[in-house]
Amino acid sequence: MKNRSDVQKLLDRPVAICDTTLRDGEQTAGIVFANIEKYRIAELLDAAGVPQIEAGIPAMGGDEKTAIKHIARMGLNASILGWNRADINDVNTSIDCDVDSVALSMSASDIHIENKLRKSRRWVLDRVTESVEYAAEHGFYISCNAEDAGRADLKFLIDFARAAKDAGAHRLRYCDTIGRGEPFTTYERVKTIISIVGIDIEMHTHNDFGMANANSLAGIKAGAKFVSTTVMGVGERTGNTALEEIVMTAKHILKMETGVDTQKLRPLAEYVSIAANRPIHVSKPFLGSSCFAHEAGIHTDGIIKDHSNYEPYAPEEMGLERSIVIGKHSGRSTLVSVLAEYGVDLDADTGNDLLELVRKASVYLKRRLSPDELYSLYDNMKKGLDPFGNQ
Repeated sequence: MKNRSDVQKLLDRPVAICDTTLRDGEQTAGIVFANIEKYRIAELLDAAGVPQIEAGIPAMGGDEKTAIKHIARMGLNASILGWNRADINDVNTSIDCDVDSVALSMSASDIHIENKLRKSRRWVLDRVTESVEYAAEHGFYISCNAEDAGRADLKFLIDFARAAKDAGAHRLRYCDTIGRGEPFTTYERVKTIISIVGIDIEMHTHNDFGMANANSLAGIKAGAKFVSTTVMGVGERTGNTALEEIVMTAKHILKMETGVDTQKLRPLAEYVSIAANRPIHVSKPFLGSSCFAHEAGIHTDGIIKDHSNYEPYAPEEMGLERSIVIGKHSGRSTLVSVLAEYGVDLDADTGNDLLELVRKASVYLKRRLSPDELYSLYDNMKKGLDPFGNQ
């Protein structure tokens, strides 16, 4: 078990990831990880350089508690965090699991306080203070989670953050619990909390309106140093901020490093995909097989001349491969490039005739053509044979 100082040093980077695939990711309807799968996911997250892993909810007991304790004892480089309600009894279950960090969660919006907890703002602040102080007394690194922060009254959210900080919390988790936030307002709210309270912020955003990654980036721009993620964005309803998306966009768009090895993210995602029974969509950013597939004639011509013309980053960075697709939207330069691999020097007139045949074949087959199919079309055309029976 790491001490609090060790955890703070580990998390001292421009953007620090706390991955919650094993907690919030598993809360996805229909996803259940076997403990042996949890251990492997934790290993893969650690190997990729993720500095903090939210391993689960100790208060659930049973297999959940067994898995968390096992992960905490695996000797990983990452900090291991247990999720708790802002309750002393929950903190005790985290103590039992040998984790070095805790997340203490409490509703921050009046909607939740009145309709879910049926308590008062004062009660909320008292529970935050009590639980954070107790966790601090036991040497934990502490994230205090403001549930439904996106809908909370800003003045009360500032009081919430101040109470957490004064009690000993190291950061406030700004939870856009139902994904209702948008980047512009999120930026202003996070910036205001940091400037007034002076506490580190962790972004925890959901994707109900398709803005999880954008809201996390807005938080970073406003000064947040931590982001809560899940592999592939798996999570309740429409999911969470995706680990691979925030790592790559922070690096390439914000020019900020997370310390995560991008080449290890796809093997991690492939394992989670199998364990969660959630196939990786071909167009999934940074992971899908079509990320570097080019068919349109203008694009493929540009790619053949220089990859940077139509590629935002090198495929090798994510362990992906570039592919030139032969199909309805192909141009002549694609045919020239592919057939050159077969030793064919395609002249302009032949290329134009072959391109017409390729487009017709692609529409007829309703798919792309393989390089071998292209060569077969070329070979038959040179022999005066028409695959569509027009002799």
